Amino acid sequence: MKNLEPQLVWGLFDEITKVPRPSKKEEKIGKYLVEFARKHNLEYQCDAIGNVVIRKAATEGYENRPTVVLQAHTDMVCEKNSDKVFDFENDAIQTYIDNGWVKADGTTLGADDGIGIAAALALLIDESVAHPALEALFTVDEETGLTGAFNLGEGMVKGKYLINLDSEDEGEVFIGCAGGVDTLAYLPLSTESAPADYTYYKVSVSGLLGGHSGDDIDKGHANSNKWAARIAERAVRLFGAKLSHFDGGNLRNAIPREAYVVLGVPSAKASEFESDVKLFGEALCAEFAIVEKGAKVDVQGVEAPATVLAEVTQRNLLLALLSVPSGVLAMSAAMPGLVETSTNLASVKFAEDKIVITTSQRSSVESAKEYAKLQVESAFVAAGCEVVHSDGYPGWAPNPNSTLLECTKRAYVKLFGSEPKVRAIHAGLECGLFLEKYPHLEMVSFGPTLRGVHSPDERLEIATVDKFWKLLVEVVKTIE
Repeated sequence: MKNLEPQLVWGLFDEITKVPRPSKKEEKIGKYLVEFARKHNLEYQCDAIGNVVIRKAATEGYENRPTVVLQAHTDMVCEKNSDKVFDFENDAIQTYIDNGWVKADGTTLGADDGIGIAAALALLIDESVAHPALEALFTVDEETGLTGAFNLGEGMVKGKYLINLDSEDEGEVFIGCAGGVDTLAYLPLSTESAPADYTYYKVSVSGLLGGHSGDDIDKGHANSNKWAARIAERAVRLFGAKLSHFDGGNLRNAIPREAYVVLGVPSAKASEFESDVKLFGEALCAEFAIVEKGAKVDVQGVEAPATVLAEVTQRNLLLALLSVPSGVLAMSAAMPGLVETSTNLASVKFAEDKIVITTSQRSSVESAKEYAKLQVESAFVAAGCEVVHSDGYPGWAPNPNSTLLECTKRAYVKLFGSEPKVRAIHAGLECGLFLEKYPHLEMVSFGPTLRGVHSPDERLEIATVDKFWKLLVEVVKTIE
């Protein structure tokens, strides 16, 4: 990567991929940023939550222009393929180049938002770039709760303009985003002894695309938890199956790619069950064949577990998973093509005495977000769950008349000869929280092209990084 252009940006990104930075464990990347500031004799400030801001004075002739804030988040989504041995808290991401893209071997790449960090740092040390005073703000824990933005310390930001470097489509400038809220359901876990005259199986769903639960929610990607629930419900209905375990998904903001159930069927029906699962698996794959070309449903025999779910727990779990909505709930009437409201059935996990089901709702309309939350809560309550909602976070209302937006559009036309697409994004950005704390801010968000974010398929298109960098440089040179 270090030989790609622009070399300064790619060299820094290469360094960043070697620094472990899971959400809520950003100490190592925080130390890296502080050492970077010291090495280059730059002023820096850290707040209590772990956010870091690095400042650089304006170049000669730019002293009277408003300060520009460059903003990126330091944490990354830590997802890996089930057969990949990898420790996100200690191992460096293993990168490689494939047909014009930078990818990672079996894990997320962390270009979300490592490439944003790299671009901000590069601008701080590139002496060839004329610019006003700069503040590079690096926030923690964006991916699992926007904790850094929620708890941003006093005096961390003094600028008038903020450029968020956390977008994933080159040629598009974002001026708004959805707000969101997480909804967790807790189902009491009651078990009984596993029947001795049953044969037990592990049925696995794998190979789904997954992806970002906001940006990819409209792409028709299958949800592994929904598939596993359908398989289990069919086994119960047709074969009198007993469900012993259900595990699917990992992260609240990722469409789940893999899931499995452990269940038993009366031994006399074992052969028939195996055949039926294979046929139903083929039906599910055919249902999503246009989108999910790598989907697989596998069944294998396992040793008998000690327990299975009690009848009421099994019934309520399957009712909850089958009835709770997941996917696009409404498209925007104001901005054609934009998802307005959605929800994602993110993960199902067994704890000691309960089953924990995690979902996330997003909407660019606050009342619609609240209704989505109510829909999800209602499905869970009807299935006997206790429901808890997170505090949520606000959306970012578009300002189509901002000076920063006009400057960005002019810069793009000058550099590339075409108008950028100006739009809002269904994913959550930290900008709404910044606007609550600093109402005077004008903001835009842009970046290079990423695909498959929040999954091991995450990849960064090489050619777009150079365009991203040139646009960033031109904007800070010309904004007044």
